Amino acid sequence: MIATLRQQITSGQWPVGSRIPTEPELVEQLGVARNTVREAVRALAHNGLLDIRQGSGTYVVATSELAGVMHRRFQGADLHHVAELRSALETAGARLAARRRTEADLRQLDGLLERREAAWESGDVDRFIDADGSLHMGVVSASHNEVLTAVYADLGEVLRAFLRKDVGDELRPEGYMDHARLLTAVREGDPEAASREAASHTVEWGHGLEPAGN
Repeated sequence: MIATLRQQITSGQWPVGSRIPTEPELVEQLGVARNTVREAVRALAHNGLLDIRQGSGTYVVATSELAGVMHRRFQGADLHHVAELRSALETAGARLAARRRTEADLRQLDGLLERREAAWESGDVDRFIDADGSLHMGVVSASHNEVLTAVYADLGEVLRAFLRKDVGDELRPEGYMDHARLLTAVREGDPEAASREAASHTVEWGHGLEPAGN
């Protein structure tokens, strides 16, 4: 049962932030006893994948046990430190992506950029954060470094929580950052330009936060 529920999460059928079906619904869908469902949900909550909120439901907070650990460990971290970590991972990923990207990677990145632009135009903060995160994940994935990609993915919700804090309650014109140049550098196979573009994005993060302590 635990494996079945975990597969729903890791496959994306239950994305991060979504509320999973209620206990009675899971009992009916899976044809198992209520206690079996309850124990599986509790186990996945203990492992950090689910968050049981009394009176509200159970929500997906991570896509793997390691991601759950990351979420719990760093959810109260200094946001400037989170920004610095994101910068390090994304500049490295962009540099490698410019060297290793495939035509399939480029097609996927074009689609992710279009999705990000449409999300910005919609004015929907949550939609934009999801689309922006997916684009950055796509660039890191194009590095074809499995370890870097896995670490970045496991930190995904920590990084998106930071972006939510930085963006605030609405999308403002002064907060817009053009990502087309980053994709151009990746497409043209220019590691230095790709790294520079990724770094220029991260410099702008945290503009609304108090300076970090020395």
